[in-house]
Amino acid sequence: MNRLLVALLAAFDALIAAAVGVAAALAPLTVLWVLGLGGTADWGALWPVSVRLWQFGQLVPLSITLPPEYLTATGIPADAATFWISLAPLAFAAFTALFAARSGARAARSGAWLVGVASGALVTLVVAWVAWRTSANPVAAVYGWQALLVPTAVFALPALVGAIVGAWRHGDDGVVDAVRARLERSPLLRAVPEAAARGLGIAVTGFLAAGAAVVAVATVVRGGEVVALFESAHVDALGVVMLGLVQLAYLPTLAVWGGAFAAGPGFAVGSGTAVSPAGVELGVLPGIPALGLVPDALSPWALVIVLLIVAVGFLAGAAARRRLADADAEAAPRTRAVVLAIIVLGGAGACAGLAALAAGSIGPGRLGDVGPAAGPVAIAVGAELLVGAAIALFGPVRRGPAALAAPSSWAADGFVPPAEDAEPPADDAVPLSRRTARFSVDAAPSPVLTPDETETAPLQPTDLDPLATLGDPDGDRRA
Repeated sequence: MNRLLVALLAAFDALIAAAVGVAAALAPLTVLWVLGLGGTADWGALWPVSVRLWQFGQLVPLSITLPPEYLTATGIPADAATFWISLAPLAFAAFTALFAARSGARAARSGAWLVGVASGALVTLVVAWVAWRTSANPVAAVYGWQALLVPTAVFALPALVGAIVGAWRHGDDGVVDAVRARLERSPLLRAVPEAAARGLGIAVTGFLAAGAAVVAVATVVRGGEVVALFESAHVDALGVVMLGLVQLAYLPTLAVWGGAFAAGPGFAVGSGTAVSPAGVELGVLPGIPALGLVPDALSPWALVIVLLIVAVGFLAGAAARRRLADADAEAAPRTRAVVLAIIVLGGAGACAGLAALAAGSIGPGRLGDVGPAAGPVAIAVGAELLVGAAIALFGPVRRGPAALAAPSSWAADGFVPPAEDAEPPADDAVPLSRRTARFSVDAAPSPVLTPDETETAPLQPTDLDPLATLGDPDGDRRA
């Protein structure tokens, strides 16, 4: 496929990703404008609000400035009129990242991954510039450089990762192939990239899966508190639907919070608060239904939950070791040590990045510090992955006993010898011909032929008696 076609397809992917993101914000807002506001709706504000929601979903912080009439109506003090909101709904960014990674992998299969990534990033930058220039909003403002560069990075970085992975798997006749050839010339590093990538992928996926499991259990246990917060909001059916959609967009964010909880450091819901297996310290929480999942207190046995990440590390190490065994590189301890270092450091760094993306501000004052802290999450996840992956990579492996080599006569007869620990077969289970050949020791010896094909006399029992010829100079045998 030529470079121009690759560039056009990547540009189309970027355009579709941005359009779907904006439409995901525009569609429910349009329904709200029609059913909720009716004839009093300001249709000129629909597009700016939709763009702000898309930008917010692409990790762009919003500077909120509440109008004076709203402050008067709600009684909010003037010093809380301006604040930042940066706790993004990661569902928008996750969709863009997955779409971009798919686009990069397809460009790599086409043989021009660098052109595809550059084209997609450029189109995303243009779309972000158009959205920023057409969405002036006095209530929710953004910095221009953030509105341009952050959505571009959300698309470009996953596209680059997907392109490199695709080029590694399918080849690119360029830089990636040169790096792979250099690694394959080293016996120590030949099998490291694929084994480490498999283990690292399992480690990061397991972190998110553990967080999702924590959220699911909390939903079952504290579902009543969530429903009570919905009821206390005093919203109609349309409001319940809108609140539900907003919280669905925050599900990936909550999964990262659950992963941080499972790792041990936990997360904060405001300055001076902490929610972790070691204990819960909370103040007054906002009346957001999703925060009803946060427990009021925990049992000391909750610390056992950190074994989830240790188990994830064990699975990652086991998968990496299996890959090394397939490549005949398992026997080198240095190879396994390199794989272990990549899994631990890469997993800790990736989970710390997820924690940073899932933290931010949701309001003024103490609500400016919400979510997990990246540093403690990195340390805890790294230590737990180290324990689990080290056990899997360096622990002894039980291997089954080697199969016995069958003589050619048995193989020709279709007989397969049993394993060493197998029960001996019953006599009636063995055919008579095989039973005689295998177990009979009284069979008459077959005659031995000399080179001139004459037959010798068979051995007599006295031939084996050393006393049979004593005292007989002629060597006559006794009868």
